[in-house]
Amino acid sequence: MNLAGRKICAVVVTWNPDDAFPQRLEAIRAQVDCVVIVDNASTGNSAAMLRALCPSHQCLRNDENLGVASALNLGVTWADAHGYPRVVLFDQDTQVDDGLVERLCDEWKAWSGTAPIGVLGARFVDVRRHVSLAQCADTAGSDAVDWVITSGSLLLVELWRKLGGFRDDLFIDFVDTEFCWRVRHSGYAVLRTRAVLMQHAVGAYRTHRLLGRTTCSSHHSADRRYYMTRNFIILLRESGNYPAGGWLLRGMLASFKSVKRILFFEQDKRAKLAAVIQGWYHGLRNRTGPRLRPLSPHHRGAAFRVSRLS
Repeated sequence: MNLAGRKICAVVVTWNPDDAFPQRLEAIRAQVDCVVIVDNASTGNSAAMLRALCPSHQCLRNDENLGVASALNLGVTWADAHGYPRVVLFDQDTQVDDGLVERLCDEWKAWSGTAPIGVLGARFVDVRRHVSLAQCADTAGSDAVDWVITSGSLLLVELWRKLGGFRDDLFIDFVDTEFCWRVRHSGYAVLRTRAVLMQHAVGAYRTHRLLGRTTCSSHHSADRRYYMTRNFIILLRESGNYPAGGWLLRGMLASFKSVKRILFFEQDKRAKLAAVIQGWYHGLRNRTGPRLRPLSPHHRGAAFRVSRLS
């Protein structure tokens, strides 16, 4: 399939996908010229399923979990080497509408802003927040935004190359935010469609009642809490938008809100609070890469495998 005269390759990052992944993959495959899967060391039935889904040269299998950023970079590098000028990126859990890629291409072509497009993301609904698709009007057009999630985003390979790709050392969380920041500071626009084009789950959001008020908590794992805290602190400091230590105050406020939700609503409180503290410490020390933590007195320094990518 060749949309708007330009070849498009889909890059899909996986880590132990569920049994419904083949159906989600087929919905993507029907809309693009090529799909390349980058798998972060899936095991068991998931690994066997991936081998059956696509030729080996289109399933790049990592021997260990390298994180989202590295996986995306591997996929875009493959697309670049095979002559694809644009890529559309996906998480393994994203359910796309039938016309997502075509709509992205149409919106790209219709854009009349002064800045050229660098990234065009698809608006989505979070399936775990129980938002009715009927509430989301199919509105034409796109809006300039600060950032979009990587899943469902269309981007120029040439620009990705120019900017040095996604930032590997962040591993997971805020990888999309940081890349979009560089896109905008390079003079390109970051856009998101007004129409909802996909369903995507962010964490495991649940609604709770406290003192007569309704609030939501993401219920991310302890591992994800670590990356979210650490990378947020790092990017706050690096942004240059918070002089005189203002970034530290904002980071403290954001972490306080996370801690409050963990204490009131979430399970595995001890591990999650420890992860937030460790994330703070490593963020202040600018320690990046995969998280390392002692598993026991007999396994200090052992690397752990991160939780689900979604």
